[in-house]
Amino acid sequence: MGILDFLGSPAGRWARMILGAVLILLGALNGGWAWVLAGVGAVFVLVGALDVCLLGPLVGRPMNGKAFRAAKRAG
Repeated sequence: MGILDFLGSPAGRWARMILGAVLILLGALNGGWAWVLAGVGAVFVLVGALDVCLLGPLVGRPMNGKAFRAAKRAG
Protein backbone atom coordinates (compact mmCIF):
# COMPACT_ATOMS: atom_id res chain seq x y z
CA MET A 1 0.00 0.00 0.00
CA GLY A 2 3.09 2.22 -0.09
CA ILE A 3 2.32 3.65 -3.54
CA LEU A 4 -1.15 4.74 -2.45
CA ASP A 5 0.29 6.40 0.64
CA PHE A 6 2.65 8.30 -1.66
CA LEU A 7 -0.12 9.27 -4.09
CA GLY A 8 -2.23 10.58 -1.20
CA SER A 9 0.64 12.69 0.15
CA PRO A 10 1.33 16.29 -0.88
CA ALA A 11 4.39 15.09 -2.83
CA GLY A 12 2.16 12.59 -4.63
CA ARG A 13 -0.27 15.35 -5.53
CA TRP A 14 2.55 17.36 -7.09
CA ALA A 15 3.84 14.30 -8.92
CA ARG A 16 0.38 13.65 -10.41
CA MET A 17 0.03 17.27 -11.50
CA ILE A 18 3.50 17.33 -13.09
CA LEU A 19 2.91 14.01 -14.85
CA GLY A 20 -0.44 15.31 -16.07
CA ALA A 21 1.16 18.46 -17.45
CA VAL A 22 3.78 16.38 -19.27
CA LEU A 23 1.05 14.17 -20.77
CA ILE A 24 -0.91 17.23 -21.90
CA LEU A 25 2.22 18.65 -23.52
CA LEU A 26 3.02 15.36 -25.27
CA GLY A 27 -0.54 15.06 -26.53
CA ALA A 28 -0.56 18.62 -27.82
CA LEU A 29 2.80 18.30 -29.55
CA ASN A 30 2.08 14.96 -31.24
CA GLY A 31 -1.56 15.50 -32.20
CA GLY A 32 -3.76 12.78 -33.68
CA TRP A 33 -4.40 9.92 -31.26
CA ALA A 34 -1.94 11.45 -28.83
CA TRP A 35 -4.74 13.80 -27.74
CA VAL A 36 -5.89 10.85 -25.63
CA LEU A 37 -2.73 11.45 -23.59
CA ALA A 38 -3.78 15.05 -23.12
CA GLY A 39 -7.16 13.91 -21.80
CA VAL A 40 -5.56 11.52 -19.34
CA GLY A 41 -3.13 14.25 -18.34
CA ALA A 42 -6.01 16.65 -17.70
CA VAL A 43 -7.55 14.11 -15.33
CA PHE A 44 -4.22 13.77 -13.48
CA VAL A 45 -3.89 17.54 -13.12
CA LEU A 46 -7.50 17.88 -11.98
CA VAL A 47 -7.40 15.17 -9.31
CA GLY A 48 -4.06 16.49 -8.05
CA ALA A 49 -5.32 20.06 -7.87
CA LEU A 50 -8.56 19.03 -6.15
CA ASP A 51 -6.72 16.73 -3.69
CA VAL A 52 -8.62 13.62 -4.70
CA CYS A 53 -7.23 10.08 -4.66
CA LEU A 54 -9.35 8.04 -7.06
CA LEU A 55 -7.85 4.75 -5.88
CA GLY A 56 -8.77 5.35 -2.23
CA PRO A 57 -12.10 3.49 -2.30
CA LEU A 58 -10.37 0.40 -3.71
CA VAL A 59 -8.49 0.01 -0.43
CA GLY A 60 -11.28 1.15 1.88
CA ARG A 61 -10.16 4.78 2.24
CA PRO A 62 -12.02 7.94 1.25
CA MET A 63 -11.39 9.75 -2.02
CA ASN A 64 -10.86 13.12 -0.32
CA GLY A 65 -7.12 13.67 0.13
CA LYS A 66 -7.32 15.16 3.62
CA ALA A 67 -9.56 12.33 4.85
CA PHE A 68 -7.33 9.82 3.02
CA ARG A 69 -4.28 11.00 4.96
CA ALA A 70 -6.24 11.04 8.23
CA ALA A 71 -7.37 7.44 7.64
CA LYS A 72 -3.73 6.43 7.16
CA ARG A 73 -2.77 8.00 10.49
CA ALA A 74 -5.75 6.39 12.25
CA GLY A 75 -4.61 2.95 11.32
